[in-house]
Amino acid sequence: MRSPGFRRTTATMATALALTAVAACGSGDDGGSADGKTGITVNCEPPKSAKIDRSFFEQDLRSFAAKHPDIKVTARDAFPCEDPQTFDAKLAGGQMEDVFYTYFTDVEHVVDIDQAADITSYVKDMKSYRSIQKQLRDTYTVDGKVYGVPRTGYSMGLIYNRKLFRQAGLDPDKPPTTWEGIRAAAKKIAGLGHGTVGYADYSAQGQGGWHFTAETYSRGSDVVTPDGKKANVDTPEGRAVLQTLQDMRWKDDSMGSKQLLVLNDVQLMMGSGKLGMYLAAPDNIPILVKEKGGNYKDIAIGPMPGGKATLLGGDGYMFNKKDSPEQIRAGLKWLEYNFLTPGQGYQNNYARTKSKDGPVGLPEPRLFDGAADAKDLQLKKASANVPQENYQLFLEGNKNLDLKIEPPNAQQIYQVLDAAVSAVLTKKDADVNGLLKDASSKIDSVLSRG
Repeated sequence: MRSPGFRRTTATMATALALTAVAACGSGDDGGSADGKTGITVNCEPPKSAKIDRSFFEQDLRSFAAKHPDIKVTARDAFPCEDPQTFDAKLAGGQMEDVFYTYFTDVEHVVDIDQAADITSYVKDMKSYRSIQKQLRDTYTVDGKVYGVPRTGYSMGLIYNRKLFRQAGLDPDKPPTTWEGIRAAAKKIAGLGHGTVGYADYSAQGQGGWHFTAETYSRGSDVVTPDGKKANVDTPEGRAVLQTLQDMRWKDDSMGSKQLLVLNDVQLMMGSGKLGMYLAAPDNIPILVKEKGGNYKDIAIGPMPGGKATLLGGDGYMFNKKDSPEQIRAGLKWLEYNFLTPGQGYQNNYARTKSKDGPVGLPEPRLFDGAADAKDLQLKKASANVPQENYQLFLEGNKNLDLKIEPPNAQQIYQVLDAAVSAVLTKKDADVNGLLKDASSKIDSVLSRG
């Protein structure tokens, strides 16, 4: 996962140091007017350690400057693009960049604390804005006002190993689309022996709760009530999620003995050819190949099982409430140039990506609608260097599913649900009903605090 919708907690810097760093890089030091130019600061430039990505980004800064000599863009690198230890501190201190990176789950919080500029009247003049898929645009709309622009979007599906499917007597062109089918296929794959695991799931560091949410969505339910004020996990769908995992772990023995897994553990298993299936977004695929030893021809992705809905995540940019109208217009031009034009910029220049052996042809991010989408797909296909046929089932199946964003207070809710998921995977006699009652009470407490 490069889970755009999952806020990683990898930073280890002490809070005092983080706040010192924040104070040194606030908005406004490169903003306003400089030498007759409109200056803006933007974050999420790839770090120097990512040499190729960094070089692409800097090329785009230069080409944008040549096209817009009246705008000065000052970029700041970061990894991860959003550090939870500094994000809220920068917002509270008024030190955020003029154009700043956010996950979809951040939007309402940033608006609630009045740190985002209302850009509703400005996006009307942005050529590419209406070409972005509506459900992605809507994530940055609060009470009818637009506060940001999406950069990527992802939805989850079933990543599976075609080679293991064949060995287990399963059809690699027909991955399971129901949870009953997942269970049956996992049992056959685990039956191959030699340490092979049929299906794996996360159950630590909040990632188990994230997947519980996605699996609940897939069954047609939610983890909170429609008004976002109460828990909605102690339900038939919630029980089915935990019961299925418990049965696969203990009755079928199809999930292996090692549990409390996180993303990297599961990716290593899939990359090594020892795992049949797990849930993830398509951005996992190049990681499995380039970092974990996998092969593009063996790794495919099908639609989210369950047939109801899939979790939608992603990221984009918001604008500092201190921005001038000129800075907002300049920022929108930068986003349009670098991220929102098919065939152009850091994200969509597929020919350039291919020239450096980057993967082209993955099914996501799928950002556009209509003519822009058709053009984007045409350009992607022309430079494709991965087996697109391995992803067609995902594209066809997920387009018929509801796309649901993450719940409010997502990270706190995920931590609560982690306990339930880890319990059924590590304790044969775990009480599913008791776990859900306890989780429901704790989620109610989280939501009551806002």
